[in-house]
Amino acid sequence: MMTDPISDMLTRIRNASLARHDRAEMPHSKLKEHIAGVLKGEGFLDDVRVSDGADGAGMRTLTLVMRYGRDKSAAIDGVRRVSTPGRRVYVRYDHIPRVRSGMGVSILSTSRGVMTDKEARKQKVGGELICEIW
Repeated sequence: MMTDPISDMLTRIRNASLARHDRAEMPHSKLKEHIAGVLKGEGFLDDVRVSDGADGAGMRTLTLVMRYGRDKSAAIDGVRRVSTPGRRVYVRYDHIPRVRSGMGVSILSTSRGVMTDKEARKQKVGGELICEIW
């Protein structure tokens, strides 16, 4: 039984990036899919795919295609989980922290969906600070 699926997702992304794997696979959920979509939109991932299980048992799989530079340098240098199941972190739009002086991205779960810190400031909406990626 997994108590924090988002931390598991971020750990799989971090491990795949450090090991220079082409892709990372994990169990699917809508929140994970939305977070991966934000990462793809920000240029950290090449592609996000959702596939049904091979055995047809209904278990869907989320596959993230990792992005690397010409010299095989990873697009993702670091990942940090901010809000955990035991300690939820909520921020107002004017208190959203900047990651690495604007070089990184915070991902928030808001009432208008999962979005980056820049989008949340623009729409003037706060929410739960899920993670930081740089």
